[in-house]
Amino acid sequence: MNMDMEEEQRESLLPSNTGVNTTHLRKDLNKDDDIVAEVKQQLKLAGPLICVNLLTYSLQVISVMFVGHLGELSLAGASMATSFASVTGFSLLIGMGSALETFCGQSYGAKQYHMLGVHMQRGMIVLLAVSIPLAIIWFNAGQILLFLGQDPEISAEAGRYARFMIPSIFAYAVTQCHTKFLQTQNNVVPMMITTGMTTLLHLFICWFMVFKSGLGNRGAAMANAISYWINALSLVLYVRISPLCKHTWTGFSMEAFHGIPKFLKLSIPSAVMLTLEIWSFEMMVLLSGFLPNPKLETSVLSISLNTCSLVYMVPLGLSGVISTRISNELGAGRPQIARLALCVALCMVVTEGTLVGAVLILGHRIWGYCYSREAEVVKYVGQMLILISISQFFDGIQSVLSGSVRGSGRQKIGAFANLAAYYLMGIPVALLLAFVFHIGGKGLWIGIIVALIMQALSLAILTICTDWEKEVNNASDRVHGTKVAINNELS
Repeated sequence: MNMDMEEEQRESLLPSNTGVNTTHLRKDLNKDDDIVAEVKQQLKLAGPLICVNLLTYSLQVISVMFVGHLGELSLAGASMATSFASVTGFSLLIGMGSALETFCGQSYGAKQYHMLGVHMQRGMIVLLAVSIPLAIIWFNAGQILLFLGQDPEISAEAGRYARFMIPSIFAYAVTQCHTKFLQTQNNVVPMMITTGMTTLLHLFICWFMVFKSGLGNRGAAMANAISYWINALSLVLYVRISPLCKHTWTGFSMEAFHGIPKFLKLSIPSAVMLTLEIWSFEMMVLLSGFLPNPKLETSVLSISLNTCSLVYMVPLGLSGVISTRISNELGAGRPQIARLALCVALCMVVTEGTLVGAVLILGHRIWGYCYSREAEVVKYVGQMLILISISQFFDGIQSVLSGSVRGSGRQKIGAFANLAAYYLMGIPVALLLAFVFHIGGKGLWIGIIVALIMQALSLAILTICTDWEKEVNNASDRVHGTKVAINNELS
């Protein structure tokens, strides 16, 4: 009995070790809770953003599908005009508008809520002004395509289609600013609802304008413009009347005109960063026309690009999520949570890329039948799908890392990284493999894979070398010109 009491007393003299273990256990549990909470928050944002991306992408696809019933010339003209509009207009507006992910996101994190409305107005001023010269380019699309050596009939048809699309570019500018405004507030469900309603209406509008109005393929272009304006005005109306925006939208302000040079300092590198990537993908399709058997090569490369664009919608959504999370947390002075958010997003996109890659490999023998019944095309698409499964994996990684760059306001570095990856590495390798070693379209796509690997690697090095506390101070300087107290706690 006495020995038992002595043993209990001996154990009671050792509380410190137990206390230390309990503290570590509590910290580990808190860390696990933070990770779970971060995953939930990112999934809650990603779902609606992925839906918005898919629905927006489907608007152009629906129009081209309707035009396809009018004949080969109409289809070729609409397809070329759509590609021309993406390269010379929409990609530039998306890129310039992404500067709002930095300004609005960091202002929201810093609780400078009224500045979100000012930044959005400033973005609209810049994007609408840029849309004017872009509209002039679209008006002369036919002559430009003819000058670039495209077929005269197709160029003329594409030129007419592009002219009727001109109103859509101004609507797109308004939409981009409002979506970034809402996204950076983690208010993404209204965007999904308005885009969903617009897509449903677009089916009817497109049917009526193409088949009932007598306008033919020009009706499809007008349907695009009408639908884009419906979506833009719906978002404008929501922001003005929603109680969730009462602190971030406080009315029109002359302050929006004062910081335009500061906005351009970020928006131009943002546009360069995005367009360098998009143009390189489009260039692969154009280069395929110079290969032996150009009809087969161009068809398969177009199918590959469409497939790549479709599977990219999920990483694109995660890119928007991580940009929002990092900009919010840096603005709030929480670098540790910003770092955690990036790690979670990378784990999610690697998982998604692995699963999607496996599906593409498993279905590579049958996917081509969705586009053609010709055995040669189906077989070639199957071979390309193996390469696409690799490219989309690295595309997902770079997409999340690019979102981190946008969220922290380092678009200029991202632009140089993309320039080196695509135009100093990827495209030269593609040209070498396709035209010197005669690998054809597969050689072109291997060049894209090389570019994506180099892009992901350079952005990963940038991320590893990031001083997150310094980025918090940079965000504070950007928001209100002062340093902010840094909170290193995860919870």
